[in-house]
Amino acid sequence: MPPTPSAALLRHSATALLRRRPQHAFRLPRALTSAFHTFPAPRLPVVPAAQKQLQRPIVVNLPSGEEKELDHCHCAECVNQDTLQRSFDSFTNTDKTPQNVTSKEDGLEVIWQETGHKSFFPWEWLATNMQKKPSAPKYAFWGAEIADSPPAVHYDEIMASDAGVGKWTAKIREHGFCFVDGCPVSPEKTEELLNRIAFIRETHYGAFYDFTSDLTMKDTAYTTLALPAHTDTTYFTDPSGLQLFHLLSHVGTGGASLLVDGFACASQLRTQDPRAYDILSRVPVPWHASGNEGVVITPAAWVPVFTLDAEGGVRQLRWNNDDRASMPMDSGGVEYEEWFEAARVWNGIITDRKNEYWEQLVPGRPVIFDNWRVMHARSAFEGKRRMCGGYINRDDFISRYWNTNFSREEVLKRII
Repeated sequence: MPPTPSAALLRHSATALLRRRPQHAFRLPRALTSAFHTFPAPRLPVVPAAQKQLQRPIVVNLPSGEEKELDHCHCAECVNQDTLQRSFDSFTNTDKTPQNVTSKEDGLEVIWQETGHKSFFPWEWLATNMQKKPSAPKYAFWGAEIADSPPAVHYDEIMASDAGVGKWTAKIREHGFCFVDGCPVSPEKTEELLNRIAFIRETHYGAFYDFTSDLTMKDTAYTTLALPAHTDTTYFTDPSGLQLFHLLSHVGTGGASLLVDGFACASQLRTQDPRAYDILSRVPVPWHASGNEGVVITPAAWVPVFTLDAEGGVRQLRWNNDDRASMPMDSGGVEYEEWFEAARVWNGIITDRKNEYWEQLVPGRPVIFDNWRVMHARSAFEGKRRMCGGYINRDDFISRYWNTNFSREEVLKRII
């Protein structure tokens, strides 16, 4: 976290970071001076003392002429200190009058005329909340060259402490995947390993799975066939966040595993063919899972291949051509042929050998990957192969990543 800024630094950064006040918000009655001096507010009619303070955003006029809303007070009266939830109704009051605003060494103090309620906003909190948007993750894009040094953590380190889990989740977050060395060749131990991140997500395939190529479930994953690069559960409204595979045994040949960095490939597409990137970001796709009796799953609303973040980069990738129903003849002004041409360009990038990382899985070395980013595949194989693994929800993974790599105080400063 950044160090606590001085008042001068806070003022200096205001011009670039502050946004205009909505018409309905109330504000302090005059701009703060260059030193944030204490000043009295003008006398206005007093509203009933029973009305709680800070039920609307506070807006502070800064010397730049811009205005900054302060969403709410964090005192015990306004925020439940056990649950960190607001304790007031944000929408019942319209008129709040600051009596005094005082610059202190560690923050800004506001005393309210109606009840004398005192609010305090630390400088560090103010600086953080002037931006109040999630920090973009620092991804390390990769291609075939990652084979020289793939990310890995030892099983014993993960099982021994949360520091080991933090190391594991940080590698997954940065690279999109990570191997685990030295794992016991046991489905029970593998399940314990996966539970070190979070509880295992149950789907129509079950929870933790242990399977062979016997078509127990009506899905090509349960065959010996080659599979193209894809993400799993594209047909869920909320696709699975992580997936882990552990090869327990294989008597036979073939079955090499492929990983492809979907975010890196999307970045290449955005540069090479912006029109194709735009089409795959806008046109909804009818993903579905309908192979098993009694199961027909499709998202609450059709979703494009790319879901974008605020900067136009990919936040979530969905790609499994095998799980795609027929495309509509026209969608949002994009012709049928246009979508397929964009998809062909995309397919050419993800099947380019420079973007393919092939690895032969072995017993005792599970691999876990970010299913919102990394596509996986396999070559055809012969013989009997036994695999185990499971899914974890995206939100649970991110929560575990935050809480094993940062202090709770650091996390809460960015969230609340």
